[in-house]
Amino acid sequence: MAGQQFQYDDSGNTFFYFLTSFVGLIVIPATYYFWPRDQNAEQVRLKSLRRVHGRCLWYRLRLMKSQQSVVPTLKKGALLLGWAVFLLLAYKVSKLDREYQEYNPYEVLNLDPGASLSEIKKQYHVLSLKYHPDKGGDEATFMIIAKAYYALTNTQSRQNWEQYGNPDGPGATSFGIALPAWIVDQKNSMLVLLVYGLAFMVILPVVVGTWWYRSIRYSGDQILINTTQLFMHFMYKTPNMNMKRLTMVLTAAFEFDPRSNKEATIRPTDNIEVPQLIRELGNINVKKKEPPFCYPYSLKARVLLLSHLARMDVSEELEEDQRFVVRKSPALLQEMINVGCQLTMMANSRGGFHAPRLVTIENCMKLTQMIVQGLQESKSPLLQLPHFEEEHLRYCISKKYKVRSLQDLVSLKDSDRRSMLRFLGEEKYDEVIAVLGSFPHITMDTKLQVLDDEDSNNITAGSIVTVTVTLNRKRMSDMFEKEQEPTAIPGEESANTEEAQADTSKSKTKVWQNKSKGAKKTAKSKKKKLTKKKATPAPAKAKQANGNVAGTEVAATAAATTAKDEEEDASEKGSESDEGEANKESHSEREEDSDKQSDTEVDEIAGDDEEEWEALQQSIQRRERALLETKSKVTHPVYSLYFAEEKQEWWWLYIADRRDQTLVSMPYHVCTLKDTEEVELKFPAPSKTGNYQYSVVLRSDSFLGLDQIKPLKLEVHEAKAMLDNHPQWDIPDTEEEDEEQEDSDGIEESDDDDDEDND
Repeated sequence: MAGQQFQYDDSGNTFFYFLTSFVGLIVIPATYYFWPRDQNAEQVRLKSLRRVHGRCLWYRLRLMKSQQSVVPTLKKGALLLGWAVFLLLAYKVSKLDREYQEYNPYEVLNLDPGASLSEIKKQYHVLSLKYHPDKGGDEATFMIIAKAYYALTNTQSRQNWEQYGNPDGPGATSFGIALPAWIVDQKNSMLVLLVYGLAFMVILPVVVGTWWYRSIRYSGDQILINTTQLFMHFMYKTPNMNMKRLTMVLTAAFEFDPRSNKEATIRPTDNIEVPQLIRELGNINVKKKEPPFCYPYSLKARVLLLSHLARMDVSEELEEDQRFVVRKSPALLQEMINVGCQLTMMANSRGGFHAPRLVTIENCMKLTQMIVQGLQESKSPLLQLPHFEEEHLRYCISKKYKVRSLQDLVSLKDSDRRSMLRFLGEEKYDEVIAVLGSFPHITMDTKLQVLDDEDSNNITAGSIVTVTVTLNRKRMSDMFEKEQEPTAIPGEESANTEEAQADTSKSKTKVWQNKSKGAKKTAKSKKKKLTKKKATPAPAKAKQANGNVAGTEVAATAAATTAKDEEEDASEKGSESDEGEANKESHSEREEDSDKQSDTEVDEIAGDDEEEWEALQQSIQRRERALLETKSKVTHPVYSLYFAEEKQEWWWLYIADRRDQTLVSMPYHVCTLKDTEEVELKFPAPSKTGNYQYSVVLRSDSFLGLDQIKPLKLEVHEAKAMLDNHPQWDIPDTEEEDEEQEDSDGIEESDDDDDEDND
């Protein structure tokens, strides 16, 4: 009976197979994920951004980092070393001899397969004379030859060889273990046990525990849980938070505390440099004893953030700490917005406390813009542009130009803009125009409806309202191009307008003629009657003027006129009879037209239903694609002179009630707007009927002065009453009786048919 054998690798050949596979499983995926991408592509991208973003702090830092970084070189060296080891092992494996070879007695005896018995005996005799131990040959070799001869000459042995591949019959199944034999050697047992215990009982638990301890301290957005709880406490405590209070709460985050975050540092020189900055900044509530605002880390972070907003120069050591604070602040403010939304939803559902006011949420958004651009709240948005200083603003806000925003600067004519910015040289002016042209220009379209309802345009009390907002992003340079389009010559323009007016008047008269031909006929008949009445008094005037001689002429003319009048009356009677017949025909035509019109209206209604159904299907498919599709959050780099990290252009979109200072829908963070983006905002309609005035607000998280507010009018109707018994389920008793009668008649007819068949 065949058994099983487990053999360790004494020669070490099987271990090389295992080692080669193991190294390959590590090296191949690591090369795909960690091989440095093309550095030339990054250099080309930075070169394309140089004209606009060349003065930005993040751009200069990125250039220095790409020139000084040795990390890509180290990655390449480590991966190349791994590939060298893998190829060396593969070469070693290819040179290994195969341990298992199929047993073939013909090869042992140096015979061709199918040799005859006489040839086998003859060859065995020759090899015996050579390898027999009595003749001075090798005993082991002779035993192999004898086994081969016995396998070919003995009937049972030959049958075993042909069936099992072994003359001795079925052998034990051998399993090779790809580990060297010295690992299980008794001499090395303590060393192996020590290594196993160190790896699985010390190193692995420490690694897993460290990862778990760090992960439970952070939220999904990599914000410390303690920081989130701190924000929730102060937003609950102070629902209406001004900018100064908001800055204090932001800089009290535990991300700036060295005890909670190793990236934050407290230097010995802080005791000298931070008080100097406090004296330069002025009143920043240093004496406030409320924790954690009075802690050293919070005070330092607040001073560094306010000095960044004031664009003050700091020492090199503090500049590094300032960049850390500024870099962390946008993510912390986004977490603060999320906390405010959570508290708002809890207040709306449970009640019992005041939700954060709308001004608090919007101050968080505005502070993000201020930090990215390095500007204080009261400063002009024009200071986001390069080469603009405080003393230059007087040229912009003068009575002649009245430029106070970026939109005002764009709307100026090129000549007026150049005249206003005369304090800039040509190169600086071109740079300002290039930067201004790279700023975003967003157009926002809204559509209000109630999805999954029979009448999607009818908003009832308590229904879920969906506002579909379509955002289209263009560059400010497109607005320049529109202004620079050639205008028409005034004379030609007036001529064109006159021709257009003439064409429209012609078209209007044609339409009027087609619509009221009958009215035109009646007007003509009235004019004829008026001319008759006016023509009769003329002979009297002639008679008074010329006496009797003229009277005969007047009489003749009167007779002629009476004859003409009779003819005209006869013709009018004929025309009236013709008009009567025509009216009859027109009445029948009108009936036919009304039937056709009703048919076309039915077709139009059916077409509208089909269009609504197609639109609904498209919206469902679009939502499914949006759920499955993952868009890149790399949109457009932000122009920021004082922000230390490259930031992408993102937006907040929400619906607010300005009168009550509350959020109607939660802010949606639009992170994928490259050219066009469609966003659905949902909120429950008010429980009371009436007209409501809301606002759709779009706010940038990077630029000052580019926010948009669009009014949204909501007319809420009373909800329809739910029907207990729908009419389509009400079956009259007469119909039930008729159905029963039909069933009984059918049974009787079937019986008659059966009788006829039997006859």
